[in-house]
Amino acid sequence: MSLQDKYRSVLNLGEKFNARDGYVEEADGKLRIGGTVETLRQKDMMWDEIKRVGGENPYDIEADIKVSNHSYYAKHTVESGDSLSKIAKEYHGDPMAYKAIFAANTDTLEDPNKIFPGQELVIPFPEGRNPNS
Repeated sequence: MSLQDKYRSVLNLGEKFNARDGYVEEADGKLRIGGTVETLRQKDMMWDEIKRVGGENPYDIEADIKVSNHSYYAKHTVESGDSLSKIAKEYHGDPMAYKAIFAANTDTLEDPNKIFPGQELVIPFPEGRNPNS
């Protein structure tokens, strides 16, 4: 199995996220990949997948994933059944982080209990997460 096959799910995420200036090189027992995704959330998801496939400290891959947008962590389109606490748990791991999501969207939201399918919400950076990493 080639390293590209091993890390196919990571490469597929890069394609899904429309990574720009992407490259994939396999040499000397290492897979070198890189490119630029839009949000830090996308970068985090790619690193999570690298670790899922290769372990916590993979030795056979080098990834240089850059982020083009440093103004928010992600965007979320509200779906039926969503609540701010559910969205906060998904992106921040803490349902109480709904307050930060509400605060980041006061230009479109008047009440944290009233969100509607189709609304696009800005997801702020999780506490302690550097927007420039």
